[in-house]
Amino acid sequence: PADDVVIPADDVVIPADDVVIPTLKTVTPKLDRRKCSVDVWINDRECDLGRGQDAPFIIGIFDTSSDEELPMRSLVAAMRGNKSRSWGLIKQVVHWSPFVQVYKKKYPWVQLAGHSGAFKPCDNGTILKKKTDKEFLCLTKILEDEHMLQITPKFYGEVEKEGLMYVKLQDLLAEFDNPSVCDIKMGTRTYLEEELIKAREKRTMRKDMYEKMVKVDSSEPTEEENRLKAVTKPRYMQWRERLSSTATLGFRIDGIKQADRDPDKNFKTVRTRQEVAYVLRKHTDHQDSTRLKLLERLREIRDTLEKSEFFKTHEVIGSSLLLVHDQPTEGVARANVWMIDFGKTTPLQEGRRLDHRTEWEEGNQEDGYLAGLDNLIELFENLNTIPAPEGLEGEG
Repeated sequence: PADDVVIPADDVVIPADDVVIPTLKTVTPKLDRRKCSVDVWINDRECDLGRGQDAPFIIGIFDTSSDEELPMRSLVAAMRGNKSRSWGLIKQVVHWSPFVQVYKKKYPWVQLAGHSGAFKPCDNGTILKKKTDKEFLCLTKILEDEHMLQITPKFYGEVEKEGLMYVKLQDLLAEFDNPSVCDIKMGTRTYLEEELIKAREKRTMRKDMYEKMVKVDSSEPTEEENRLKAVTKPRYMQWRERLSSTATLGFRIDGIKQADRDPDKNFKTVRTRQEVAYVLRKHTDHQDSTRLKLLERLREIRDTLEKSEFFKTHEVIGSSLLLVHDQPTEGVARANVWMIDFGKTTPLQEGRRLDHRTEWEEGNQEDGYLAGLDNLIELFENLNTIPAPEGLEGEG
């Protein structure tokens, strides 16, 4: 048994079928196209998996930037010393392997908007997300709705790991090589009606939310809030919605992870149509094929939601659309959109229905989801012609 595994960036490890070897001290893999083999250094001893190495290997992943071990998501067939195995096969394995995707991406997208610590990579193109009773119930109901199944991650049930319960979901990034990701929070409000009722019954002051508020706008807190150095959660969330495009457009950009760049969550004050369009143009790298592919999928999601019985009978709060794309290949866009996050989605009382477009008044439970989606689609339709914000005309 050994200590750690260090995997250099963009290198490849070919794991094995059945045999599990404890984590090795140092592994430095190299691809050699001329030899059609894979050279691996193990504890200062060279092992050639392509030319005479009999034992298959399963090698753990170790993130040297955070000193955190990242579990493997899948196994790839081992090279067992067969000289006839060509570079083409290795290339095919490398392209397919979610293991390679784990290392390259390191799941930075989960840091975009409040997901930190909620996810773990799993195997065979899946991930684990910490289980909550409300989301688990929604995911179970979605299995019975043929329409929702078309626009949400595949759900594989619950899993226990290290004493905690998780839901097992499709990894939406597995099909992409170097994805750019945008998390868009949908709806005209991000708090449940029941949260307002509870806040009135038990007025809890939040110092952390006060600090977030004054960091953005020190003039916003009232005299009493400044004295207490705290605000209630509904007060903070309503201010947050007025500050962003949630109240005006029915959605807001919560975070963006652009290919190999660090995640960016600095969109709290992106409010106007021009500002949102400017951000999304940059996110799509000004690629019209990507814009059109995302637009097509957004229209498909809207058509699907309008047919869904699940959607009509639930107050959908805090749910996001996850926009994912790669750079186009030979002019062909690779992009997709999914509906994610159902931790606040709440079933309505028997017999009630929402249209998700009616303006919210306390008691009607309307969430404005489709109103926001209508605006998002219109924005993508006109993305190339919407002027940039003042002062940014030459950049957007």
